[in-house]
Amino acid sequence: MEQVRLLLAIGLSFVVLFIWSVFFIDKQPEQIDNKEIVEKSQIKNNEENNIDVENKIENNKQKDIVSSHHSRQNNIVDNPQYERQVSIETPFYIVKISSRGATFKSYVLKKYKENAKPGSPDKQLIPININNGVLNTTLANSSIKGFGDANYSISEKLEKISLLKSKKEIHFRWISDNGYIIDKKFTFDPKSYLISLDVAIINNTDNALIDSLSIGMKNNVEDEKGYGFSGPSALIDNSLKQIKIKNIDEENEFKGIIKWVGIEDQYFTYTIVPEKPIEGIMRLSIEDNIVSNRLITDNFRIESKQQKSFKYLVFMGPKSMELLNSLGHDLGKVLNFGFFDIIAKPCLWFLIKIHSIIPNYGFAIIILTIITKLILWPLGSKSYKSMNDMKKLQPLMAEIREKNKNDKQKMNQELMSLYKTYKINPMGGCLPMVLQIPVFFALYRMLYQAIELRHAPFIFWINDLSAPDRLFNFSFSIPFMQPPYGIPVLTIIMGATMLLQQKMSPPPGDPAQAKMMMLMPIVFTFIFINFSSGLVLYWLVNNILSISQQYYIQKKAK
Repeated sequence: MEQVRLLLAIGLSFVVLFIWSVFFIDKQPEQIDNKEIVEKSQIKNNEENNIDVENKIENNKQKDIVSSHHSRQNNIVDNPQYERQVSIETPFYIVKISSRGATFKSYVLKKYKENAKPGSPDKQLIPININNGVLNTTLANSSIKGFGDANYSISEKLEKISLLKSKKEIHFRWISDNGYIIDKKFTFDPKSYLISLDVAIINNTDNALIDSLSIGMKNNVEDEKGYGFSGPSALIDNSLKQIKIKNIDEENEFKGIIKWVGIEDQYFTYTIVPEKPIEGIMRLSIEDNIVSNRLITDNFRIESKQQKSFKYLVFMGPKSMELLNSLGHDLGKVLNFGFFDIIAKPCLWFLIKIHSIIPNYGFAIIILTIITKLILWPLGSKSYKSMNDMKKLQPLMAEIREKNKNDKQKMNQELMSLYKTYKINPMGGCLPMVLQIPVFFALYRMLYQAIELRHAPFIFWINDLSAPDRLFNFSFSIPFMQPPYGIPVLTIIMGATMLLQQKMSPPPGDPAQAKMMMLMPIVFTFIFINFSSGLVLYWLVNNILSISQQYYIQKKAK
C-alpha cells in the first residue's frame, strides 16, 4: 500500500510529460502583419467606364426592379474593371474590404498586439496567403456564373472611413451578364465587434433560381500544439463540434440546426452567425494548410422577378469569456476547456474578478491559488497528518520488512495489521496529489487559452504570463528548452520547492523507490521549463502553501 504514493507521483509525471511533449513543439508562428504588403495605390473612379444598369435590363419589369434597387442604394460607385478597397475603422478594429468578392482582405484588432515586444504592431487576423480574402459568398451549385469571383461596385466613394459614434452601412452590388443582381450590405457598429451582413439575390431572369447560398471563413490553422483546440468549429443542434485538422478529410460535412460556424485558434475566433438558427450544412476543406469552413443554407427557390434575403452576423475577435457571453447567440460556447470546463471556467471568471480589483494577473493567480488552497485545507490537513503518522512508523515498518523480507505475503499482512493498530490510512497521504490533478489540468488549459493572460505582464523579467519565463536571451540553444533560450528562474525555484516538499514527506521503505521519488522534482523541473509562466507561478505558490501547511501539521503533532 505504501507504493500508492509513488505510483501516483509517477503517473502524474507521465501525464504532465505527455502534455509537455505536445507543448514542446514550436508554436505556430505569429502571422505577419499585412500592412506592409497591402496595395498602396487606389484606382481613381473612371466614370466613362461605368456600366449603365439600365442597358442590362431587357424588359420593363427588369427595369422596375433595378430602378427600385437604385432607390435603396444611393450613389453606388460602379467600377467593374478594377478592384477597389474601402477601409473602415472602429475603436475595436480596422477592416479593409475588397470589391473583388466583397470580401475582407485585412482585419486588424486595435486592442491586441502581434507579440509582447515593445512597439509590436496590432494583431492581424487575416494571413497574407489568403489572397481572395474571407467571407466569400457564392452558390453551392454555381447556378450564377461568375458569382464567386465577382467584382462588385461600392456605394462608398471614400477609401477610408472612421466610425466613432453612429453605425455605417456600405453596399456592394454585382450584376451578372444574364441579369441576376447580388447585393451585399455590411453594417458596422463602433460600439461592438459584431458586423451585420445582409445578402440579397434578385432574379431578373425569366427562369426560377434553385440553389443554396454558401458563405465561408478561411484561416491558417495547424493542429493544436498545446492542450487546447485550434481548427474549425460550429454549434449544431445545440452541440459544440470541434474538428481536428488531421480529421477534416474524413469529417468534412455536418448537417443540422446551425447557430454559428467558425474557425478558432489559440486566442481568436472567426465566426459566421445566422441572424436566426438555420437548417443547413457545415462543409470543411483544407488546401495548402488553409482551412475553409463554409455555412451552406438549405436549397431555396427564387421565382422570376423575385428576390430572397439572407442575414448574418460576423465576429472576428478575441475568445474572451465575458465578451462572447455578452454577444448572445451562444457564442460563449466558442471558449471551451474540454473535460475540465466545469473547473476552468469558474477559475477564469474568478481570476478576472480578482484582476478587476488588483490589475495584475500574476498577483491574481497567486490569490486564486491561495483561495483554492484554503478550500482544500481540511483535506490537506488530514492527508499531511496521515503522512506524518506514517513517518513515525518508519522504524517499525523497516523492522517488519527486514524480518519478513523473504515472505512478502506475511510482510504485507503485518504492515496492514500495524496500520490498523495505529489507525493509519496508508493512502491518506496521496489525497493532495489526487486532488491537484484535475485542478492542474483545468488551470493548464485555462492559462493556455485565456486571452486575458496573453501578453499579460507580472513583475521583473516576466512580461507575458502565457509564455515560458526566461531571464536573459541566449543566442545558443539549450536542451529540452524551446526558444527563446534563457534562464527559467521561476521554474528552477519551483523545482527547489518540490525537492523540499519531497524531503518533508516520509520516504518509501525500498531504497530504490526512495531514490526515484527524489528524482521526481528534477523531472518536473525539466518538464515545466516550457510551460507558461502563469502555470509555473500557480504550481510554485501551491508548493509553498503545501510546505507551510505540512510544516504546521508536523509541529503541531510533536
